[in-house]
Amino acid sequence: MTAPAPDATSSGSIALIGGGPGDVDLLTLRAVERLRAADVILYDDLAGDGILSFARPDAELVAVGKRAGHPSPKQEEVSRLMVGYARLGKRVVRVKSGDPSIFARTDEEISAARAAGVPIEIVPGITTATAAAAYLGTSLTKRLVARRVQMVTGHDVDGQLPADLDITALADPGATTCVFMGKATFAELADRLIAHGLSGETPTVVVESLGSPSTRVMAGTLAEIATRLAAAKPAGPCLILYGAALAGVAARDGEAIA
Repeated sequence: MTAPAPDATSSGSIALIGGGPGDVDLLTLRAVERLRAADVILYDDLAGDGILSFARPDAELVAVGKRAGHPSPKQEEVSRLMVGYARLGKRVVRVKSGDPSIFARTDEEISAARAAGVPIEIVPGITTATAAAAYLGTSLTKRLVARRVQMVTGHDVDGQLPADLDITALADPGATTCVFMGKATFAELADRLIAHGLSGETPTVVVESLGSPSTRVMAGTLAEIATRLAAAKPAGPCLILYGAALAGVAARDGEAIA
């Protein structure tokens, strides 16, 4: 993938938009406006066809998605491509799944745009954590039970569980914890949580491929879910939630992962 040769005399712009969980009707009005005006759209793998349907017929669509375990462009390459188009005078839209401010490497793209003197805008989207709660019909907080929400990545640059996680905070029974990109490392994380005092009976839910027709749910205790994920990891992207606020959530008929 080669970025266009920059033209410093041109004046383009970049909009980083949150595509939400994939449901096109959950896009913000501003995101739709930016998509319709874009000359170039750089999109992640999880951006659905519905989102791209707002593009003009003459807009250039460029796939730049990064998926663990699959060949994908490096972040530096994506940033160069994004800035290169903007410096040609193009209105560039960079579509990210969920919200750009949460585990999306947005800081690196902002830095690249600012270093190049290119105007950049952030259009927020619905994060997968709140979208998952809505899909499950539950709240992430609950009075006297779950007093805070914490979001954490379960996937470091080497694909392993990050070594510097604050396990004491993550083992807080009064929090609802949302683990992004953690299906491959959750068994190890659960072992560490239990060793730090979190009950193995803590309600835990996995939501796979949220926002797509193949969305599925796995629900159980922390120990049960860790065992199941260690035995057979779901194929789709997963968000894992655990905490007492999820006690009333059950896998829906026909949607539980076998």
